[in-house]
Amino acid sequence: MPRPKVHDDALRARLRDRAGQLLSSDGVDGLSLRKLASDVGTSTTAVYSLFGGKPGLVKTLVDEAFRRLGARLAAVPDSGDPASGLVALGLAYRDAALDEPHLYDAMFGSAELDDESRGLRDAAFEPLVAAVERAMRADVLRGDANAATVALGLWAALHGLVSLQLRDAVPAGGGDPGEGFAAMVRAAVDGWRS
Repeated sequence: MPRPKVHDDALRARLRDRAGQLLSSDGVDGLSLRKLASDVGTSTTAVYSLFGGKPGLVKTLVDEAFRRLGARLAAVPDSGDPASGLVALGLAYRDAALDEPHLYDAMFGSAELDDESRGLRDAAFEPLVAAVERAMRADVLRGDANAATVALGLWAALHGLVSLQLRDAVPAGGGDPGEGFAAMVRAAVDGWRS
């Protein structure tokens, strides 16, 4: 008779979820496998068995985070107005970060990305590049720039705004990034107008 499977998918999911929370509060360097295992009611052996250790666990979190972000951005419907579509992508990006801040931290924290993770990151970036290309073809955005460069500039603006909001790091008098987010994204898009 085969031995029962002790380290199953349910335990894997619990470890992954708690690890994400610990990453968010303590960062990659502060993620302790002993604490993680204790919090979930298992042993560190389970982490090694299911993920191959801490690097494998962090990689799993990062890869899942990029998949989820990519799916959220890809699900933004085409509004027919390229500039509004870019703002909608920005809002979807922000919502993804606010809904799962621990995954956002895992994506853009200190974890090193391998080729697979970089591929998932690039795939998550693709809906923004495609939206910029549509806006350029429609003559809404300047056609003299590279679409990937424009998309990276917009992503950097989004990332900065979201990071400030997540870390409650907006300087006094800086306004509420939640209230003004769409206007700030629209201003970044307008900077690339034809």
